[in-house]
Amino acid sequence: MSSWWQLGLSIAGGLVLAWALLIVTLLVAARRGPDQVTLQGALRLLPDVVRLVRRLAVDPDLPRGIRWRLWLLLGYLLLPVDLVPDFLPVVGYADDALVIALVLRSVARAAGVDALERHWPGTPEGLAAVRRLVRLDAPR
Repeated sequence: MSSWWQLGLSIAGGLVLAWALLIVTLLVAARRGPDQVTLQGALRLLPDVVRLVRRLAVDPDLPRGIRWRLWLLLGYLLLPVDLVPDFLPVVGYADDALVIALVLRSVARAAGVDALERHWPGTPEGLAAVRRLVRLDAPR
């Protein structure tokens, strides 16, 4: 019976360690250089980014796999449970910003930057910030 407890504690310890590494990674990413999009800047873009994700998710010209990724992203954002609780300063919302950036980067690479530009509801400066956030080349 004690081997089950040891196994359970080992798994729980590994999960706590992975969670702590995630938080440290998010803190380091939030302190990057001045040319990076800040967490505050990303949060200011959130309403436009949510509209962008919804517009891309219903675009029939995009492949179904891309649209599924976007619907899963919207579902993740609507979930009340996060990897890092939102009440923690700085890193609470950093996991959401990181997930959004990774999904948008994947979508932009698969669907093309033109799809992002076509559906972007905000300002050109906001689009430039999103392009930096998802690490795409500067506009032509």
